[in-house]
Amino acid sequence: MITDGFVYISALIGIAALLIYLPKIIRGKAAETFFSFAPPVVLIYLTMMILCTAKIWDLQATAAAYSAIKNPVLYAMVFLMLLRCDIRKIIKLGPKMLIGFFSATVSIGLGFVVSYAIFGRFLGENAWKSLGALCGSWMGGGGNMLAIQAALDVSEADMGYALVMDSACATVYVMFLLWAIGFSKVFNRWTKADTKAIDAVGLALEAETRANTQIITFQSIIFLLGLGLVVSALSQYLGTLLNGIISFFDKSTWTVLVVTALGVGLAITPIGKIKGTEELSNVMLYITIALIASRADLGAMANAHWWLLTGFSILLIHIAVMIILAKIFKLDIFTCCVASLANIGGTATAPVLAGTYSSALVPVGIVMALLGYVIGTGGGLIVAKLMSMI
Repeated sequence: MITDGFVYISALIGIAALLIYLPKIIRGKAAETFFSFAPPVVLIYLTMMILCTAKIWDLQATAAAYSAIKNPVLYAMVFLMLLRCDIRKIIKLGPKMLIGFFSATVSIGLGFVVSYAIFGRFLGENAWKSLGALCGSWMGGGGNMLAIQAALDVSEADMGYALVMDSACATVYVMFLLWAIGFSKVFNRWTKADTKAIDAVGLALEAETRANTQIITFQSIIFLLGLGLVVSALSQYLGTLLNGIISFFDKSTWTVLVVTALGVGLAITPIGKIKGTEELSNVMLYITIALIASRADLGAMANAHWWLLTGFSILLIHIAVMIILAKIFKLDIFTCCVASLANIGGTATAPVLAGTYSSALVPVGIVMALLGYVIGTGGGLIVAKLMSMI
């Protein structure tokens, strides 16, 4: 069992690197078919979950290394991705993003109510309170969950199974979305989605990249790496400071807002033209995914089968309703997936998913996740009230 923090981080990055490089090693039609259904990003997620469950590393002993690396790398990654983004082009994506976001919110609420009606009697007395708090988290974020927990007077003990459900279901769901977004062409053709706006953003940024005649040098890489890490550190400091002054958002949300402001602002300066942002941010993206998945110990969920069943029932209802609404409103898979994860995963994971689709669209994931913080508390309380009436 790995207990040393450095060995743990090294193992994660080494395994992720090997899985990313596999398509270059294993070739042929069979391999091509396999990697179309199981791209490296999904393989990383699945492998890390299996290794964590198999106790290859000690979660407690490596917790300090995880905490020291995960968020700083995540914020640096988001910043570097934003350096390639012209916010004026993002605005052209139009109102369908909002339709997708609120479709996700309503379908999540419906999933909680219906699933509680089915499984509530197996979850224990006052389980609706814990689920209501969790619904606030799945509509917004951790701050919304804590607000509802306080409003409904839910004890930490009562929240235990809900948090287990949150950890297991959200982890599996992120992996599912990373896999599903690879079928964008098939899904968009079925829903008859007009992806011109999204494609135009991507094409415009690709054209700018091609027009940029700079080459990637070690000087540009070290400059971008240093800048990204400095911005990450500064943003975390300012996030904590702003949270102490204005507590409407938690410190993580304030940090993301600061990162976003700096990234979007510097993107229109010569810094945004420096080559290497895409390559370096992609490296950080895969490291972040490996880190997140490495804490998903599925073995810890063995005694919470009814709660896990409830959680997956909520997600299945949410997915089914989203597919129906996608067909009705002709939504593309990017809008559906990012809207869904903006609700369930918040600012920590929505930009990651957006980045796997196109790093140009990371701001969309951030903006949609921030919307969740505005409606999460109210939405969770409404759903809790509906469940209490069942």
